[in-house]
Amino acid sequence: MIKKKYISIAKNVIDLEIKALQSLKKKINNSFNKAVIQIAKCQSKVILCGVGKSGLIASKIAATLASVGTPSFNLSASEASHGDLGMISKKDILILISNSGETSELKNIIRYANRNKILLIGIVSKKDSILYKASDIKLLTPKVIEAEGIVPTSSTTTQLALGDALAISAMKFKKFGKLDFKKLHPSGSLGAKLKTVEDIMITGKNIPFVNENLKMNKALKILTNKKLGILIVRDKNNKIRGIITDGQIRRFSQKYLNFHLLPVKKIMTKKPISIDKNELAAKALSIMNNKKITSLIVNNKDKPLRAIGVIHIHTILQSNIS
Repeated sequence: MIKKKYISIAKNVIDLEIKALQSLKKKINNSFNKAVIQIAKCQSKVILCGVGKSGLIASKIAATLASVGTPSFNLSASEASHGDLGMISKKDILILISNSGETSELKNIIRYANRNKILLIGIVSKKDSILYKASDIKLLTPKVIEAEGIVPTSSTTTQLALGDALAISAMKFKKFGKLDFKKLHPSGSLGAKLKTVEDIMITGKNIPFVNENLKMNKALKILTNKKLGILIVRDKNNKIRGIITDGQIRRFSQKYLNFHLLPVKKIMTKKPISIDKNELAAKALSIMNNKKITSLIVNNKDKPLRAIGVIHIHTILQSNIS
């Protein structure tokens, strides 16, 4: 019975938060569009501030904005009145978060923003509050029922969701893509997933290039030296003509007695599979698995017949990409 009781409590809390989010969804209007445009066009910093639980939400939203290309940080409401207001410049955007909009710690910050004509975006649930009235852009969150009627739960859930919506919308406005995201997340599993082919491809003298008219006895020496198990075949203009793999060499050496004297172009597979340097390395791995091959030629999409590198399955796996 005790276990069932707590399960019921959990479901009730979640139901309250779901209802809060549904109410928030209905309140998204043109003020949201205005906020997104201002955030995306901000030439300085976006500063977030809240008190108590709203302060924690402000910190998370600031981190999310920063991670998608909008320089942001969280300002302590209590420290703001003791000198930290100096962190805010006239080109900044200030986002204040408060469920009631009447929190005493925010009043000095509101006055400072209004006096210095700093753009103020208020995230608040009460229209008759100081924060709502003072905000240049007003983002109204719904009046909600908190867990047990008192614990900030539903209100902070709506604040967090609204912050996420602002961050993703600003990201879209700025056309902040996967490559931009990768630059800000170089480490960890996320960084690995966002590595591009160019990040880990084999380049320069390590690429096993051979001319299409080269005899196989000389081509085999290059194959051995480069240690990739493939040869990339080019014509006299350095355009890709084909590829030769270890497997092909084994088959043709058994088929032809004069194998070593054959020109490379007699052995090669024409129109080899290639990939653009800006594609994710995870996509390259997927292609290799589907085609049952171990390497791909890397090119620029505007010059598909020019090889600029090779990506090998072992390199991908060593980079913890799956």
